[in-house]
Amino acid sequence: MTGVVRAAVVGCGDISIVHLEAIAAREGSELVGVADVDARRRDETAGRWHVPGFETVEQLIASTRPDVVHVCTPHDQHAPVAIAALGAGVSVLIEKPLADSPAAGREIAVAARASSGRLGVCFQNRYNASVQAARALLDSGELGAVRGAAATVLWHRLPEYYESRPWRGTWAGGGGGLLMNQGIHTLDLLQWLLGPVVEAAGSASTRALGDVIDVEDTAELVLRHSSGARSVLFATLAHAANSPVTIEIVTETATLTIRGDLTVAHADGRVETVREREAAGGGRTYWGVSHELLVDDFHARLGDDEPFWIGADAGLDALTTITAVYDRSFPDRPQASARKDAA
Repeated sequence: MTGVVRAAVVGCGDISIVHLEAIAAREGSELVGVADVDARRRDETAGRWHVPGFETVEQLIASTRPDVVHVCTPHDQHAPVAIAALGAGVSVLIEKPLADSPAAGREIAVAARASSGRLGVCFQNRYNASVQAARALLDSGELGAVRGAAATVLWHRLPEYYESRPWRGTWAGGGGGLLMNQGIHTLDLLQWLLGPVVEAAGSASTRALGDVIDVEDTAELVLRHSSGARSVLFATLAHAANSPVTIEIVTETATLTIRGDLTVAHADGRVETVREREAAGGGRTYWGVSHELLVDDFHARLGDDEPFWIGADAGLDALTTITAVYDRSFPDRPQASARKDAA
């Protein structure tokens, strides 16, 4: 779009840092306001960035008239905030997950189709140099067909992580745990690189943090993709550190390994490496390095006629796969029946 992009952030928790910094870093974008129901966080953020603060998204939109709202709230608030903004004709860039359930995600999708605004979902790791290079190689066909893939997310969370934001450890606030809040990025990459998941088997369980959370901290998945390939994903928050996410893709003539950098080991002995960019700003390293690229791209495309390339469909693909695992692993979880009724 032409002119300055007027941007606002709803939700002033941890992840808002990378959005605020990305907006500030982008030439042609301007932060015009923030909103949060927590007065302390709202006032601190508004003061730090020298913009007005509001309690609700409706107040923010009425006062600041933004072009785009960045949704950084707890998961259960993604749908009401996004739908309110889209209903006002404001574009929305929403943190993962799209929503706390497929039913809520579909409500957002409906609102987006009816809105003059645009919708984007923050699967920023698709912009990583290593991932982009892997996708280009797979699309070229020069490595042959994909035979399968495996991925690991070996991260670490202490009770304090959940005690500082209690919604994270609950079905009502987060819609899930490890898969919904951490593993979803890696699941999205598997789906983007190998094709949408058409069949998901697996389980989720609470192995290390059962005294603190109601949701899962460990999961194992076996996925069949539309391409015919199979992938496996193991994820846990019981590791001693936040190790780099690893994705290994086996093709007919090479093995691609993403662990920060991309390493391509060819069957003929050649080895190629694509270096990843270094993270900048105040975000945590395990959040990835590409939030700024995604924000820049979304703002730059606000005037496009076509939907943003990471939209409701991508968000719903991930939610549907995760929910299938939850339905088997936690059939009696709170709100499960309500989600099924709404589906």
